[in-house]
Amino acid sequence: MEAHIAVSRNQHFPVQLSDPTDSVERAHRAGDALQVNPFTHRPYSEKYFDILKKRKDLPVWQQQKDFVNILKKSQTLILVGETGSGKTTQVPQFVVDAGYTVNGKLCVCTQPRRVAAMSVARRVAEEMDVSIGHEVGYSIRFEEVTGPKTLLKYSTDGMLLREAMTDPLLRRYSVIIIDEAHERTLATDILFGLLKEVLLKRRDLKVVVMSATLEAQKFQGYFLDAPLMQVPGRLHPVEIFYTENPERDYLEATIRTAVQIHACEPPGDILVFLTGEEEIEDACMKIKREVSNMGDRVGDIMVVPLYASLPPQQQQRVFDVAPSSRNTRTSRKIVISTNIAETSLTIDGVVYVIDPGFAKQKVYNPRIRVESLLVSPISRASAHQRAGRAGRTCPGKCFRLYTETSFKRDLQEQTYPEILRSNLGSVVLQLKKLGIDDLPYGKDPPAPETLMRALELLNYLDALDDEGNLSQVGFVMSEFPLDPQLSKMLCASPQFNCSNEILSIVSMLSVPNPFVRPRDQQFEADEARSQFCHIDGDHLTLLNAYHAFKQNGGDTGWCHKNYLNMRSLKSADNVRTQLVRLVSRHNIAVVSSDFTSKDYYLNIRKAVLSGYFMQVAHLERSGHYLTVKDNQLVSLHPSTCLQQKPEWVLYNEFVLTTKNYIRVCTEIKGNWLLDIASHYYDLSNFPECEARRVLERLCS
Repeated sequence: MEAHIAVSRNQHFPVQLSDPTDSVERAHRAGDALQVNPFTHRPYSEKYFDILKKRKDLPVWQQQKDFVNILKKSQTLILVGETGSGKTTQVPQFVVDAGYTVNGKLCVCTQPRRVAAMSVARRVAEEMDVSIGHEVGYSIRFEEVTGPKTLLKYSTDGMLLREAMTDPLLRRYSVIIIDEAHERTLATDILFGLLKEVLLKRRDLKVVVMSATLEAQKFQGYFLDAPLMQVPGRLHPVEIFYTENPERDYLEATIRTAVQIHACEPPGDILVFLTGEEEIEDACMKIKREVSNMGDRVGDIMVVPLYASLPPQQQQRVFDVAPSSRNTRTSRKIVISTNIAETSLTIDGVVYVIDPGFAKQKVYNPRIRVESLLVSPISRASAHQRAGRAGRTCPGKCFRLYTETSFKRDLQEQTYPEILRSNLGSVVLQLKKLGIDDLPYGKDPPAPETLMRALELLNYLDALDDEGNLSQVGFVMSEFPLDPQLSKMLCASPQFNCSNEILSIVSMLSVPNPFVRPRDQQFEADEARSQFCHIDGDHLTLLNAYHAFKQNGGDTGWCHKNYLNMRSLKSADNVRTQLVRLVSRHNIAVVSSDFTSKDYYLNIRKAVLSGYFMQVAHLERSGHYLTVKDNQLVSLHPSTCLQQKPEWVLYNEFVLTTKNYIRVCTEIKGNWLLDIASHYYDLSNFPECEARRVLERLCS
């Protein structure tokens, strides 16, 4: 490597393997001899035996006998296995092989991310030589791929929490595995609290908590001194490199380091961690250009992005092998990923990891009711996880683009649990539906102000009464896997004769942005988008795009020509179908007013306001917008369709970048606030501001 990456310290990770188990070997020798899959009653495929050889090399494979024995004796088990040990794919199969999935009972393994739940389920289906959706399935928001034969299911933690609303004792499951527990997502922490209660009522239920870097004693104590099992993970040592001086621009340093590794280091794929889609696509383009400029001095590269909003088929490219080089030099794959690749996915062949030390984290400020994704330094635990991705197939190297002093002094030990930095509105609503008033927040209770804001939000939305009890509207709202504001929009929409249109808008807001804007075709993309733009704002623009998609029969070519994301629109259509079933179940009428009526779009905007009346901004004389009540200075996001600055706007998102932006905005009228949300816009407790004076004039 060049001088700017100097070795500050080399750190090696020793590996300790326990003795292999004889029971597993006997079982699979029997299976090999029979050549018959007990799940499908068909001969095993050749691919099964190829995968089985790799499975036997995983460190966790050696621990199956110990795992089954401990699980048999204990109701709960804490399993700490380093990254790459195979715990996510193998442990659920150990549970199935041990006979826990009989008499209609299932094993469920939760994942913090949709991508992981889908990809791991597909991998395990291959390992078991069965079809996805049959013996092995997955469940993510608005997508259930399971069947009557399903024995093993991968699920996002949020979906398991939602299942508890209809089955509080989770009777379908014999074993519940909480994976990646160290990520401490909001749903995972709530599940911990619920499972602790369920375990007391269901002595037949087993719970396994798995993680790579876990505060083991803390979890053992929480689950009443549950036994701890440790599995080594790294198959090879990993050498750590730090920079001598802090980097001014971590993105530029990342690109430079990736190119230098490709030019100077022996064969092996590179895994790069960046914070989001825009950075990743930018880095992909620049790395390709830099390597192309080097000509035949280096081998070819395959640069693959990985982030949550990528279509599944493109996400699967990270597992492809780099094609042969056009010259005698070695080709190489470079995966540029968000922290999805930190724990949720294991990519074989990675020898080099580049860690700039940043990730996007959700942060909620309860005082101004703003939840945003902010680029923040990672924790030391995350840095350890990232380094571990390098030692899978041979000795690896991790290049940390920060100093060793910064690692020790500036990075916190563990990532702050999401429950401490999230809006709790949805969670409180779900728990109220479960009849739980003493909210089980596990080991790290949230700040009282955060909880107060959640209760306040639900009270203003009429989901909770003044005593904090679930109202009839709140009961219906809790049935939808949506944010409370979106649920309230749906519940209120029949009053405005536009529930049909609100279903489409809610569906479009529940999927990634459907408007594609490639860097090299921004003008063309903006021109294409303009044909869908509605003068009154972005919610109606989304509705126009959905209607056009349906009118064109969901044609792929039409989507491509109009710079629309086909997958997002198909997902929105699927979400809408499921929401229609839910609204029908709760007797919410699906109605539309006459399209030619002058009130058609007015009614839709009023229905949207019925859910988002707390997210309104007023145009001040200074030309800036001020959020009502919270008095935050904001600007309309450049992506908005609003061509002029209306006096009042509602917004879906508050975005913190170089300045405060409000995104997905629609024009409203000030008098609507008094008609639709008079309980919120009670002028007697309204702060003195220009918006208040305008509302007072409207009242008079």
